[in-house]
Amino acid sequence: MEWRNHGESSKAQKDFNFETIAKYDLKSTFEFVFNDQNIQNIDCLAHSGGGIALTMLLINNKSYHSKINSITLFGVQAFGAGMELNNRMKILAGKYLTALLGFVPAKTAGSTEHRESYYTMKQWFDWNLKHNFVGENGFDYMSKMNEIKIPILSICASGDNFIAPKVGCEKYLNAFENKENQLVYLSKESGNLENYNHSRILKSQNSKKEIWPIVTQWINNKNYYQHRV
Repeated sequence: MEWRNHGESSKAQKDFNFETIAKYDLKSTFEFVFNDQNIQNIDCLAHSGGGIALTMLLINNKSYHSKINSITLFGVQAFGAGMELNNRMKILAGKYLTALLGFVPAKTAGSTEHRESYYTMKQWFDWNLKHNFVGENGFDYMSKMNEIKIPILSICASGDNFIAPKVGCEKYLNAFENKENQLVYLSKESGNLENYNHSRILKSQNSKKEIWPIVTQWINNKNYYQHRV
């Protein structure tokens, strides 16, 4: 699913944030898949903010839980990037610079193609500075994450140390409180092909060689388990 303003999707006429994507765009996609296409079960793969939006969607729509076999997250975290002082200062500076510009440049946002508006990214900046995961109306998403019992594989890398550092991805994954969930951390020091950054962890030839097979095995194992139950 493409976000608004991304790729060939329609251009938004109004400001939108993560909750807009979760409650409207992503929900419409799920309704199309399950109701219009009559697909019974799916496996979800989400990168960055897509994983945040997926979490929000599932918290607000529990009927989808039984339809998802597994989830794979690439560089996904919402409230743990500002744990270290150095990163916290970068996030704070990024927030105010972005407010002046009105947008986050594509490279800073971890994209090779699309910049994000300040309105969209303000939630992410605030969550990581305040170490919370609170929606527009004060809804505490973090406290509800443990209601999602779908098995989750979270993939992060040493080169993604600003948007989705290991500590942030760990905190995000641990909030689901599911012992079946797994974290994969990639680095050249550990024998991986590169220290993947926020975009290359999903879209690169090296990712295709060594990360995609891990995800394929995860999905196949979870589908096998589901079919055996």
